Amino acid sequence: MRFRPAINRVRRWLRREDGSASIEFVILFPALMVLFLSSFEVGIYLTRSVLLDRALDLNVRALRLGSLNPPTQAELKRRVCNDALILPDCMNAMAIELVPISTTTWQFPANQVACVDRAAEIQPVVTFSPGAENEIMLVRACAILNPFFGTTPLVMGLPLDPSGGYAVAAVSTFVNEP
Repeated sequence: MRFRPAINRVRRWLRREDGSASIEFVILFPALMVLFLSSFEVGIYLTRSVLLDRALDLNVRALRLGSLNPPTQAELKRRVCNDALILPDCMNAMAIELVPISTTTWQFPANQVACVDRAAEIQPVVTFSPGAENEIMLVRACAILNPFFGTTPLVMGLPLDPSGGYAVAAVSTFVNEP
């Protein structure tokens, strides 16, 4: 009988409802933060992709008309990086390829866009051939960028390279003007 007051106190303590909102907060807050951070990361990824595509299109026009002086890979990369705006360390993170497309076989390059390998000291060789008059050219640009939040690429299912970055790529074609 002397344990009855202790049992009653335990029952009253178990029936208390103060703090129940804290439990809901603790359960839902991480899920809402992952959703928010993932949507922010997707927005940044899409913005980077659109700006890279726009910058490549602007400079392909200059390349097509012959106003890119000198028509070198370094100059095209510098101009694309200047126009892309929000690609951090763009000159070191981007690879640009320019190859002619044969009009007899219509064979496109079989491999994927060549990207910078930040884990290697020697970067992959990319072709840069300005082409001849009336030749169809394929321009491909790829930049490896770090995500803003470390966990969101895992949630989004983005393929990451060994250094933890994801690829943003843009492709364009044009015909060399005579």
